Amino acid sequence: MAQSVKGMRDLFGKEMRWFQRIEDTARRAFERHGYQEIRTPILEESEVFHRSVGEGSDIVNKEMYEFTDRGGREVVMRPENTAGVVRAAIQHQFFASSDPRLLYYIGPMFRYERMQAGRYRQFWQIGAETFGVATPDAEVESLVMLHDFLRELGLRQLEFSINSVGTPECRPAFHAAFRAFFESRAEAFCEDCRRRIQINPMRVLDCKNASCQAALEGHPLITDHLDEDSRAHHGRLKLLLDRLGVPYRENPRLVRGLDYYTRTAFEILSSDLGAQSALVGGGRYDGLVKQLGGPDVPGFGWSIGLDRLATVLQQVAGDAPEPEVPLLIPMGPRASERALVLARELWEAGHPVRLETRGLNLKKALATANRQGVRLALLLGEGELDRGVVAAKFLDTGAQEDWPLADLPNRLATGGRGWPQVTSTS
Repeated sequence: MAQSVKGMRDLFGKEMRWFQRIEDTARRAFERHGYQEIRTPILEESEVFHRSVGEGSDIVNKEMYEFTDRGGREVVMRPENTAGVVRAAIQHQFFASSDPRLLYYIGPMFRYERMQAGRYRQFWQIGAETFGVATPDAEVESLVMLHDFLRELGLRQLEFSINSVGTPECRPAFHAAFRAFFESRAEAFCEDCRRRIQINPMRVLDCKNASCQAALEGHPLITDHLDEDSRAHHGRLKLLLDRLGVPYRENPRLVRGLDYYTRTAFEILSSDLGAQSALVGGGRYDGLVKQLGGPDVPGFGWSIGLDRLATVLQQVAGDAPEPEVPLLIPMGPRASERALVLARELWEAGHPVRLETRGLNLKKALATANRQGVRLALLLGEGELDRGVVAAKFLDTGAQEDWPLADLPNRLATGGRGWPQVTSTS
């Protein structure tokens, strides 16, 4: 029997409904702020990620699905999408003017990671990117949008974890101090950290190894080596978050997992499941556009994993509600023809309805409806056609009443015996 590739999975049922609900909520929340959706290819040239994510990152060193295609091109299945969005913005000349560009994306990413519970090699992300604005005010606007989006989904125990990772100009002094600290206890760190210290010392702070985190106790802080502008930037970020009542705490070890971040780095922590854990992260990347061959345009963005978010929401809020869709059951050839016409009229008016097309007798059709959790069956037989009605049978109570065919769209919209109101999309 054919199976899905290891690390890939099928989405359906309850989890699919949560994915759809998250995506719909994201589009509403982001478009309120003037963000526009962008969809980039799953395949990108490898150079896009080698130049942006960083040669010292685990993504580039261990996790990318990278191969040579039939045309001899080195390509990669995107492991994250900020670099792809920047590449698209440069290619299509989004930066021809100095106007800000606000973009968001939803789609699958790919990393060849060690398999763990809740982690997949194909995973889904939602992200938002702000280009052309260097102020902390733009960051706060994006963070408020993200905070409101998560609260709209039903999460309440949210807190930002923030740090400033400075700029390339102010990091050499920190790197020197950190390397000296590291060398004094190098044996306490893992092999990966001993490699990272040579390439990018800040990557050591991002190690998830518990013994490495313990060995970091008392390490030099990047915030002690910030230039005046970075310090002022970080101070205004905190002032604005305070003014808006957005909870946060400073975390001097927060550097994120990608090399292109400058100044602000953040995560959102949630206590909705008890123990606090990170749901989303991002930060500022003012040099990335130029690094990928574009103009010197500042950027800020973040991404959140749909797989993780859907799991959290299922545990916090339970199952996403199934849409109420009545089942139209015709009985007899004449009723079957009329049912097709009737169903199309309802669909065109924006009303959901399923049509039973197998020609089953009423008992078998109702048995199917009950197994599938249908609450309203619309019965259409010869007698109903002669009287110009449809029999509305509520399967949860057994109640039944006749609804005039001409009034059916209105009955479905306004309700009958507890049937929920359906908003027309026409």
